[in-house]
Amino acid sequence: MTTVIDGKQIAASIIETVKVASRDLMEQTGVRTGLAVVIVGDDPASHAYVSAKSRTAKECGFNSVQHTLPESTSQADLAALVQSLNADDSLHGILVQLPLPKHLQSEPIIQSILPEKDVDGLNIVNAGKVATGDLAGGLISCTPAGAMVFVRRLHGEDLSGLNAVVIGRSNLFGKPMGALLLNANATVTIAHSRTKDLAAVCRGADILVAAVGRPGMVKADWVKPGATVIDVGINRVAAPEKGEGKFRLVGDVAFEECAEVAGAITPVPGGVGPMTIAMLMANTVIAAHRKAGRTPPTF
Repeated sequence: MTTVIDGKQIAASIIETVKVASRDLMEQTGVRTGLAVVIVGDDPASHAYVSAKSRTAKECGFNSVQHTLPESTSQADLAALVQSLNADDSLHGILVQLPLPKHLQSEPIIQSILPEKDVDGLNIVNAGKVATGDLAGGLISCTPAGAMVFVRRLHGEDLSGLNAVVIGRSNLFGKPMGALLLNANATVTIAHSRTKDLAAVCRGADILVAAVGRPGMVKADWVKPGATVIDVGINRVAAPEKGEGKFRLVGDVAFEECAEVAGAITPVPGGVGPMTIAMLMANTVIAAHRKAGRTPPTF
């Protein structure tokens, strides 16, 4: 019987742990965890994400600060805002919502966030710590961190003897996911569009993680019987059955057919997606504990 991993339920358990940790820190030290979210422009999807993040931060008992800037904001003004947030000791996490409007360069902005406040885990210092196995010293990018929660709950902390395949080599997900699996002692292959006989490579995986952005690319005959399949893809495809111009969300894995073969599988939506915001909250409360000289919670 295949286990369909309930990302909403696991994310809710992470949020509960964050609430307790945030409350305990406040009671013991008087420090209230603080998160600043910056959004530039009018992109509806970005505003929906930011609203969800701000709402969850308040639910966790955080001091939640949101800066909504006009589309016309200059690079210099955005950079100045980030510097002011860096200097604000009441804030433990800073998140700049991407993508930024086309006239703005995102990379200098992201890299200007202090690594200890970089709760998205995108600063090269944090990326480097993940790559070198210093997981206790940095902040881990939220989506791979969330995917690893699933892996650990299914397989435990030590993945010795297990083969893991990550399809996708992006700096945002594929590379850090590979590093996290490797750190847990899995034997890791990072596959991509140039990989020869990708299906055969995937068939050797006890843990198969797909993050390429191609709807339904992973078929049932790519999956080793009993494997754990983590689908990170979020793709909008036409859904004429819902009405003209309507869409539905699907992953990179052909869910129905792969669920017949896999031992455990994440759905889309409702799998990895909810974990991203949960791990953002986790990173923020971890950062607050570190700043206060306290041992942070583990997730």
